[in-house]
Amino acid sequence: MTSTTPRLLVTMGDPVGIGPEIIAKAFVAGALDDALVVGDVGALRRGMRAAGLSLPVAWLDAAADWARCPPACLPVWQPPGLPPALDQLPWGRVDARAGAAAAACIAGAVSLLQAGQAQGLVTAPLHKEALGAAGVDFPGHTEMLQSLCAVDGVLPPVRMMLANEELRVVLVTIHMALRRAIDALDMPGILETLRITHAAGQRFGMPAPRIAVAGLNPHAGEGGLFGDEEIRLIAPAIAAARAEGIDARGPYAPDTVFMRARHAPGHPGEFDFVVAMTHDHGLIPVKYLGVEEGVNVTLGLPLVRTSPDHGTAFDVAGQGRASAASLVAAARMARRLLGVG
Repeated sequence: MTSTTPRLLVTMGDPVGIGPEIIAKAFVAGALDDALVVGDVGALRRGMRAAGLSLPVAWLDAAADWARCPPACLPVWQPPGLPPALDQLPWGRVDARAGAAAAACIAGAVSLLQAGQAQGLVTAPLHKEALGAAGVDFPGHTEMLQSLCAVDGVLPPVRMMLANEELRVVLVTIHMALRRAIDALDMPGILETLRITHAAGQRFGMPAPRIAVAGLNPHAGEGGLFGDEEIRLIAPAIAAARAEGIDARGPYAPDTVFMRARHAPGHPGEFDFVVAMTHDHGLIPVKYLGVEEGVNVTLGLPLVRTSPDHGTAFDVAGQGRASAASLVAAARMARRLLGVG
């Protein structure tokens, strides 16, 4: 890595969502000085206008041209496979062309990272329905990135972490119906989550990260009265992790463990991470604290990937009202994970 190469790649996300305008705002705020945007030039120029900004957007023929881009220009590399006239699509509507564009940006960014032309990835939000309309067979970023990073057909084990300055929560299951998620829980999957979380903590500079494990059932099952997943699956996974030297504890009642883990003024948290069994179980507490500083991190990939803690916000897209705070936080988190923040 040299100064002629961008440190971060920022994907445009859905071009009719708030991605283009929050990228423009983050760039003007100085939060993306070391980044190259992977997206559609017309959509990014429209986003710049929507944000009420007038900086030029530079169309780069190759990612290697990044170092020659004038400092006051937003540098954009267009990946292969972008549909035409994306800047003519209506704001805030599900469109297959927008979904195809978002997917092309992800694939293009991963190809650059795998070629050593950048270090980390920050993804602006995409719309899952638009992905589906485009025939993309992934429910979101996490699964698509996992597939793109497969080696000899073997998918890397990945987990979603949502983090802010007060909580870090890692999920065992992610985008599936709750009934299916409960059925999908097993001891090896929980243990693998604990291993991935432990490794992430060490990457954050914690020699022995403290991991709290939230139960699945009320009161963590109350000794089997309200469900036996804690006894059959979760406790054995914790015991196995501890035998490997991982500081995992629990299972704890899910309605109180997040309060115990929260780092707040005058209240140092008891834990560095909380592992939760299902998507909403884990993410509601983090999002309740505010999406402005929330960051989505994909753990387990052979690359650093972060994302804002919000969606495409179709209801305000194109109006210049969207905040770039979570995107700025995502870029900051990516640098920390790369050891430069």
